[in-house]
Amino acid sequence: MINTIFFYIVIFLFFLLLFGAVFIVKQQTAAVIETFGRFSVIRQSGLQFKIPIVQRIAGRMSLKIQQLDVIIETKTLDDVFVKIKVSVQFKVIKDKVYEAFYKLDYPHDQITSYVFDVVRAEVPKMRLDDVFVKKDDIAIAVKSELNDAMMEYGYDIIKTLVTDIDPDAQVKAAMNRINAADREKTAAQYEGDAARILIVEKAKAEAESKRLQGQGIADQRREIARGLEESVEVLNKVGINSQEASALIVVTQHYDTLQSIGQETNSNLILLPNSPQAGSQMLNDMVASFTASNQIGEAMKKNKKKLNE
Repeated sequence: MINTIFFYIVIFLFFLLLFGAVFIVKQQTAAVIETFGRFSVIRQSGLQFKIPIVQRIAGRMSLKIQQLDVIIETKTLDDVFVKIKVSVQFKVIKDKVYEAFYKLDYPHDQITSYVFDVVRAEVPKMRLDDVFVKKDDIAIAVKSELNDAMMEYGYDIIKTLVTDIDPDAQVKAAMNRINAADREKTAAQYEGDAARILIVEKAKAEAESKRLQGQGIADQRREIARGLEESVEVLNKVGINSQEASALIVVTQHYDTLQSIGQETNSNLILLPNSPQAGSQMLNDMVASFTASNQIGEAMKKNKKKLNE
């Protein structure tokens, strides 16, 4: 009975020691092994062994890329307070797990301190607009400073990114108003240029229209004068002198005018003489002109018959 109990105890202790001696390290992870509290060895991923009771796993370090977001509030050269978010991507160097585990207790705090120091040294040298334009320069300065400092502790800085720049709310509102006013000014300038072009083109069109209209009137008067001249020449050939020809042309134009006025509907013609004597004289002149035109017509017919004979 005692032997059986002892056997089971031995079996139990054996399995206990076996499970204490075997352990598994995950991929992209390193395990730090200590012997009686002193560093012994670093084990990489896979199935690993250690001496039970004598050795223990002091800690595990992830070899994956990690990211730390740091938000810093600082002042620019033009006295504008701004919040800047810097994302730092880093990892533990595989060959320097010992330095990362034993030399640095709080790596996130250490990285944050360096980021604060660099950003607050660079941003106060820039104006707010330059901070947006030169954010890559800030990121490069942070990475350079962190690499020099953290390499000693077994950390490799992969990338630093300035992911957000957030000025004060009042500053953003003022910037929006400035931008809106500038765009309105540009729009007003374009509208003014368009209106000026329209005025200039309209004036040019009116000038061209007046020029063509004047040219048309001049051509019309020239043709009228040429027609009158030809009419007088024709009348002179049939024995009518220039004075009689001019009277005939005036009477003909007079009746042509009356006929044109009569063709228009809803038109009225009022002749207002200066005095009754003037009106009677005008009527007498018209009758005399009509009689003269008839006489001239008869004379033209007689002359035509003579020419035909």
